[in-house]
Amino acid sequence: MATPVLVCGSMAFDTIAVFEGRFKEHILADRIQSLSVSFLVPSMRKEYGGCSGNIAYTMNLLGGKPVPVATVGEDAGEYMERLSGLGIDTSRVKVIPDTFTAQCFITTDLDDNQITAFHPGAMAFAAENDLSDAEAAWAIVAPDAKEGMFAHAERLHRRGIPFIFDLGQAMPLFDGADLERMLKLSQALTVNDYEAGIVEQRTGRSVADIASTLQAVVVTRGAEGATLYTDGKTIQIAPVRASQVVDPTGCGDAQRGGLLYGLTSGWSWEDSCRLGNVMGAIKIASRGPQNHAPSRADIDAVLHATYGIHLPA
Repeated sequence: MATPVLVCGSMAFDTIAVFEGRFKEHILADRIQSLSVSFLVPSMRKEYGGCSGNIAYTMNLLGGKPVPVATVGEDAGEYMERLSGLGIDTSRVKVIPDTFTAQCFITTDLDDNQITAFHPGAMAFAAENDLSDAEAAWAIVAPDAKEGMFAHAERLHRRGIPFIFDLGQAMPLFDGADLERMLKLSQALTVNDYEAGIVEQRTGRSVADIASTLQAVVVTRGAEGATLYTDGKTIQIAPVRASQVVDPTGCGDAQRGGLLYGLTSGWSWEDSCRLGNVMGAIKIASRGPQNHAPSRADIDAVLHATYGIHLPA
């Protein structure tokens, strides 16, 4: 039976529209002080997103038991129904009355430039989602409202539930002191290579030094694989060749989903990172963060072909 994993983070709707032109041809530099523009966007799609939802989606594909911990608005019915329909436990998703679910509105042009507006909505109440009675083998504290991330970390620490601190898009919110506070509460850190440099800069410590006080630090490097720091060793995790590169949105979340599934299956950090790489490579071949739908057999085939290991039965 799968072991429950608490997936703390945001749940959001992403609305992505495409302007079939170029922003630079319509935004005049000498008139920027009185900007008023309108773009016709004949192509638009709505995606389910947010770190908690994305990580839970990928874990569920593997046969894991993710339990999203998030705050949503009164408009989240379709999202909740979708997760429940996939067999995902939504008992710890809290609906905040009189709010909207966090939403990101993105308009892209033909040069892949983006104009984005983000409404945090119910995410601002993340700290109100109490975990004082929670039980789990592992958890992750992924990007969310800053106060919520600290609240989840403190509650998980008091419950003795080990968790991964996933900095991600929350990076601008955390100064050096904030990072040190979170690292003292967590058992592991996951960052991409750019975020790793920022963490080193803000804490004044190297990644290797930070790893010496944790179970592990995982630094993802996109097409170059990942670097694992654990037990005083630095291990390079070879990359997985993607079938095609379509959309990187949500690849980090997919990697975390694979990593957590490996850990709760009793795997080593190294093999868990390998599975994380596989899930990131599978996700990048699909548009949107929750549209990849490989079978376990598909995942196992890529895992075995790349690393010579199999998923647990």
